[in-house]
Amino acid sequence: MIPHISSLRQLVQGIHPMEEPELEAFLSVWHEVKFKRKEIVTSAGELEKYLYFVCEGVQRVYYLNDEGKEATLVFTYPPSFGGVFDAFLQQTPSRYYYETLTASVFLRASFADVRNLMHAHHAVETFMRKGITAAASGLMERITELQCFSAEERFRILLKRSPHILQLVPHKYLANYLGMDATNFSKLLNKIRI
Repeated sequence: MIPHISSLRQLVQGIHPMEEPELEAFLSVWHEVKFKRKEIVTSAGELEKYLYFVCEGVQRVYYLNDEGKEATLVFTYPPSFGGVFDAFLQQTPSRYYYETLTASVFLRASFADVRNLMHAHHAVETFMRKGITAAASGLMERITELQCFSAEERFRILLKRSPHILQLVPHKYLANYLGMDATNFSKLLNKIRI
C-alpha cells in the first residue's frame, strides 16, 4: 500500500463519501513524489499535469509580475490538495508558480487519470465538483478580505481560520499573502495577543 493513501482516503470521504469500488478506483491512480525545499513544482507557462495531495511539507501558489513583484495567493499543507487548479482543470498554461517552502511529499494523479475517473464514476465527478466549489468559496472570501478589511483585520481573520499558520509558514510569505510589508506584519505580530 502506498504511504499516506489512508490520509487521502479520509479526506476524500470527508468531502464526498464514495462506495468502496469507486473509492478504490480513485485511490489507485495516485503515486508518491518528493520535492526539496524551495523547488518549483509547476512554473508559469507550463501545463499543470497533476493534481496533488499534500502529505508532508508546506507550499505556496504565487503570481510573479513583469517587474518581479510576487503575490502569494494560497498556501497548501497536509492534509489538503495542491497545485494550480485552474490550469489543471482547463489544461491551459499556468499563470502561477507552485513552490515548495519546505521539503515536501505528495501523492499526485495525472489529468488524464482524473478525467477518465470523472467520466467513469459519477461519485468522482461529484467529489471534484464539491472540491472546486469549496476552493471557489474560499477564493471569494479571500478577495473580500483583501478589498474590504484593514491589515489588522486580515491578520486576525487569518489567525482565527488557521491559528497554526505562524509556525508553518515563514513570516515574509504571510506578510505577502496578507498584502502588507514585512515591517507592518512584525508590528501586528507584536501588537496582537495570540
